[in-house]
Amino acid sequence: MIRDITLGQYYQAESWIHRLDPRLKIIATLVYIAALFVVDDFLGFIIAAVVLGVVIAVSKVPLKFILRGLKPIFLIILFTFVLNLFMVQGKVLVHVWIFSITEEGLRMAVFMAARLILLIIGSSLLTLTTKPISLTDGIEALLSPFRRIGVPAHELAMMMTIALRFIPTLLEETDKIMKAQQARGADFESGNMLRRAKSLIPILVPLFISAFRIAQELAMAMEARCYRGGKHRSRMNGMKFVGRDLVATVLLAAFLAMMIAERIVL
Repeated sequence: MIRDITLGQYYQAESWIHRLDPRLKIIATLVYIAALFVVDDFLGFIIAAVVLGVVIAVSKVPLKFILRGLKPIFLIILFTFVLNLFMVQGKVLVHVWIFSITEEGLRMAVFMAARLILLIIGSSLLTLTTKPISLTDGIEALLSPFRRIGVPAHELAMMMTIALRFIPTLLEETDKIMKAQQARGADFESGNMLRRAKSLIPILVPLFISAFRIAQELAMAMEARCYRGGKHRSRMNGMKFVGRDLVATVLLAAFLAMMIAERIVL
C-alpha cells in the first residue's frame, strides 16, 4: 500500500500538459480545487470529472497509475461517505435500529466522496506532470510579488517542493524498513486494525533517523555546491509564456466560466 501513494512523484512523459508553464499549472490546480468546493449538484461534478478525464488523457499519464494513489486514502473516503450518510437529517429513506439514511444524507455522502476523489486526482496531476525544480520556480514566481511585504518567496517555495519530493523518498525508506523487519520475523498483516497499527510503531524510530540522515545529506550537498537561493540564484532555462500556455489559459477561463454559469443558472 505504501508504494501506491503517488503524491509528490513525477511521471516522465512527452505531453502537452508536461510542457505547460508551471505557474499556469499551479493556478489551474487551485482554480480546479476551488471549483470543486463551489459545485453543489451532479451536473457540476460530471463537468469537473469530464474535464479532468480529458486532461489525464492529454497528459499521457496512465489512469491506472493515477487511480493507484486512491488506495491509501480509501478508508478516509469510506469514513467520510458513511459519516455523511448517517449524520445528515432529512427525508428518511431507510431506517435500521438507531440509524437512518436520508435523501439529503445520501446526496451529501456521494458529493463528498466525489469531491475528495476528484480533489486528490487533480492535485496529483500537478506533481505527476511537473518536475520538482520547475514546481519550485513556479511557486517562487507566484509568491514573488509578496516579497515587498516581507514574504520569503524563495524559501517557502523551496520548503514546499522539498517536502513534496521527500514523500516518495520516505515511502521508499519505510518500505525498506518494513521488509527488513519482516525478514526478522515482524508481522504487519495479521490481527485487527488496532493491532496492525501498533505493529507499525517500531518502524517510526528508524524512519525518523533515516529522515534526519537524508535531510543532513541534502543540506551538505547544497552547501558543497555553494547553493545560494533568492535573488542571487540564476536559472539556465527561464520560464516563458508561449502559445500553448495562452491556449491553456483560454481553456481554463472557459472551464471557470462554465462552472460559474452552471452554479448560477441551475
